[in-house]
Amino acid sequence: MSAGDEGDRRTDPEPDYIEGEDTVADDQPPHRRRRRGVYLLPNLFTTGVLFSGFFAIVSAINGEYITAAIAIFVAMVLDTLDGRVARMTDTQSEFGAQYDSLSDLVSFGVAPALVVYLWQLHDLGNFGWVAAFFFATAAALRLARFNSRLAVSDKRFFQGLPSPASAAILVGMVWVLEDWGIPAELADPYLVGILVVTVLAGAAMVSNLTYFSFKDMDFKHRVPFLAIVGVVLALMLLALDPPKVLLAAFVIYALSGPLLTLERWRRHRRRAPSGG
Repeated sequence: MSAGDEGDRRTDPEPDYIEGEDTVADDQPPHRRRRRGVYLLPNLFTTGVLFSGFFAIVSAINGEYITAAIAIFVAMVLDTLDGRVARMTDTQSEFGAQYDSLSDLVSFGVAPALVVYLWQLHDLGNFGWVAAFFFATAAALRLARFNSRLAVSDKRFFQGLPSPASAAILVGMVWVLEDWGIPAELADPYLVGILVVTVLAGAAMVSNLTYFSFKDMDFKHRVPFLAIVGVVLALMLLALDPPKVLLAAFVIYALSGPLLTLERWRRHRRRAPSGG
């Protein structure tokens, strides 16, 4: 999956339909009538994203924080698949795009914010819930900005850290520390550190930092043999210690944003004199 599969289903403005349902306009000639409805297959995956986010919230309420973290990662996988399936089956639609955004807000905005709040941030009182609310709000703003700029954005890059990647940092932190068997109540310096990570992850989503989208990767053509070896090694590392490997991968991706932004700024400065 790319760091975020946002926008994969926003390429076809045509309305959805399923054969056999009511016609759009009964006063139109029979040959011009279209059927109402929605495409089933990609929206099943999107519903899975929403279910996983809701399940993560329920698990956190019950004190099952590792289960909640895993549910968010499952939502990320399903979020990748719904866009791919929609394109492969030629079932992109405006309905699917809107449903996908709403599901992303729940699973990668509200759910991780509530998980980290119920996990530790509640011990910080007002500071804790404000930090969690900031993260959820940042995810909403990030998705709204992405949707509003879809027509003019460069598909190779994201502006701001994608919400799935930001959510992965939060729940990855929860998973790793729970896997280590941390005490139920942490000392204040550790709680402040968790709060800072939450705020920074939210701020990265609404920042102007540039991140690779990986949407220009072509999986249909031949790749070097070493690429296959690299994939195998990555899967081996993931199997050995999933929480640490996933957290490390998304932290590295988050840190790549400032570096990529700086590199693009330098290239722009080098071209500026010749362009004038």
